[in-house]
Amino acid sequence: MQFIDQAKIEVEAGNGGDGIVAFRREKYVPAGGPSGGNGGKGGSVLFVAKENLQTLLDFRYNHLFKAENGSRGGPNNCTGANGKDLIIEVPCGTVAYNAETDDIIGDLVEPGQTLLVAEGGKGGLGNKYFLSNRNRAPEYALPGLAGEIKSLRLELKLLAEVGIIGLPNAGKSTLISALSAARPKIADYPFTTLIPNLGVVRKPTGDGTVFADIPGLIEGASQGAGLGHDFLRHIERTRVLLHLIDVTSEDVIGDFNIIQQELQVYGRGLAERPQVLALNKIDAVDRETKDLEALATQLNHLCYSPVFLISAVTGTGLEAMLQYIWSILDQLNALEVSEKISTE
Repeated sequence: MQFIDQAKIEVEAGNGGDGIVAFRREKYVPAGGPSGGNGGKGGSVLFVAKENLQTLLDFRYNHLFKAENGSRGGPNNCTGANGKDLIIEVPCGTVAYNAETDDIIGDLVEPGQTLLVAEGGKGGLGNKYFLSNRNRAPEYALPGLAGEIKSLRLELKLLAEVGIIGLPNAGKSTLISALSAARPKIADYPFTTLIPNLGVVRKPTGDGTVFADIPGLIEGASQGAGLGHDFLRHIERTRVLLHLIDVTSEDVIGDFNIIQQELQVYGRGLAERPQVLALNKIDAVDRETKDLEALATQLNHLCYSPVFLISAVTGTGLEAMLQYIWSILDQLNALEVSEKISTE
């Protein structure tokens, strides 16, 4: 299955049905009055978030979505049938933008959440509506109104609590495969991961936490370099960032600074998000030639958070790192509950 996280589509709500001009024609009713019914309302276009969808692939080849028109009114004061609404299923995490103004129309996060993106036109009024003491036989009716037509830009932002970030080949895919049942492509060359991967990591309590493996960032990613710009949006929703650094790199501090700079330039509060730093691949380092503890201390002074020495391959240090991540998430949950209580 292809991972498609952006799409442009056109949506057209249905037009309202026309009202009609009609008069009663019944035996023994010599002065039958107006009886033209109103037109039906046009169908609307709605999005509904679905848990079982993970991509916007359905919109890759189908760009136009149109709801039913309302039916015209009928004689004997019969109102025309309303047009059927068009329900479009999208993945949870989909953001709908007006493609012309770039304004956000809605953000679908919760399963079952519904968003009206284009409203159907109202039905026209039949001549029965215009009956009055001064006009006993109106001979006019109104046409139905046109439904809304919109150009939409859809973006999918993955819903994950922890985002794994780092330079290419830092071991992000190996880590998520070690922590969860996810099985991303793993190889010893940069940019192995071309799409974000999700994995569910179990807490000691049994609850599942979603981790997202974001494709490798490089310097200039926030400006469109490499693959990072396309996927930085996926960490916008994460609550904690797990920054993975390849400890075998010749310039570990420089690698750290590159990612921090890209987060700062991209904005949207990513640089201020709680961050856990892990030096990966310690199993591949000769500790006699590289002082890992000194590196960890130096990085700790830069990011003001614990630095974990881990090996995603052997599992060394993973448990301690996860315990720290769980403690951060628990603190964030407690803070959210406290804020909710204070506002009620």
